[in-house]
Amino acid sequence: MGALKHTIIRGGLESLFFTGAHFALKPFVGGVGAILTMHHVRPPRPDRFQPNRLLEITPRFLQRVVKLLRRSRVDVVSLDEMHRRVTEGDFRRRFVCLTFDDGYRDTLTHAYPILKAAQLPFAVYVPTSFPDRLGELWWLALEAVIAKNDRIGMVIEGRNHTFDCRSLADKRVLFEELYWWLRSRPTEVELRTAMRDLAACYSVDIAAFCRDLCMDWREIAELAADPLVTIGAHTVNHPMLAKLPEKLVRSEMDLSRSVIEAALGKQPAHLSYPIGDPTSAGPREFNIAAELGFKTAVTTRPGVVFPKHRDQMTALPRISLNGEYQQLRYVRVLLSGSATAVWNGFRRAKAA
Repeated sequence: MGALKHTIIRGGLESLFFTGAHFALKPFVGGVGAILTMHHVRPPRPDRFQPNRLLEITPRFLQRVVKLLRRSRVDVVSLDEMHRRVTEGDFRRRFVCLTFDDGYRDTLTHAYPILKAAQLPFAVYVPTSFPDRLGELWWLALEAVIAKNDRIGMVIEGRNHTFDCRSLADKRVLFEELYWWLRSRPTEVELRTAMRDLAACYSVDIAAFCRDLCMDWREIAELAADPLVTIGAHTVNHPMLAKLPEKLVRSEMDLSRSVIEAALGKQPAHLSYPIGDPTSAGPREFNIAAELGFKTAVTTRPGVVFPKHRDQMTALPRISLNGEYQQLRYVRVLLSGSATAVWNGFRRAKAA
């Protein structure tokens, strides 16, 4: 299913580009700007099994995107400036915001030098348990379990299941199956417990991913010292907020903001919802973020920003720079708003 989905999406992007439809549709669906989201920026890995590859782009591709943006008639702006333009209706020029989720170390080592050289502002959303070395990057642990074993067992719905995963194809299918099964758990506690048990059974250290891949507070402070950089909140534990009781949702948002302020001396005004799709953040979360006083909050719902988002500043869409689609023509299509317009049924703003 994953490979078929990528093929369909790639085919759609190719069709919009080579027919010129993206250019023709842009005046009608391009909106006033776009918020790009990234996770890892690092050299390509040689591993054949990389189910989380969609979360990483190469430094070379980022450099090419930067050059494209500088040649385009857009302003690359900070989240504060984006907020001002949208709330004040200042749409004389289209804008692009650059955002990075999770606070990975490669944001500092690979992305920052590129953006610093180009003098482009960007934001980093930090889940505070990651620099505190308490976070669980469970999706990476799942990849590691499947990568290092030819056969695994797991209790699903109270029954023991055994899976053969010797071949690359088997591993890809199994990752998709288990990833979405974990995502479908009714509570975050059930997801985390199941993943901890699986990792422990196959000697995969979940804590190591956080320690090895994420910035510590010293490194985050180094970034935050640059006026080009905005540090945003990304909750404490990176949960799917829609699965939590309202009290815990408020705590995750508010406590993360307080921890960042204590560490860096400045309270973040911007928030990113973990995972960020409709199963992870919805109207309840959007309202809580607004009540807590966040100026903006971003989802991963695909889309560009329209003037009517002025009334939905805590339910903003973003466009992912996906590691499976590292072609500049795809970026042009995405920035035109045409692909996400088709995806969203030509609805300009959707917060439900």
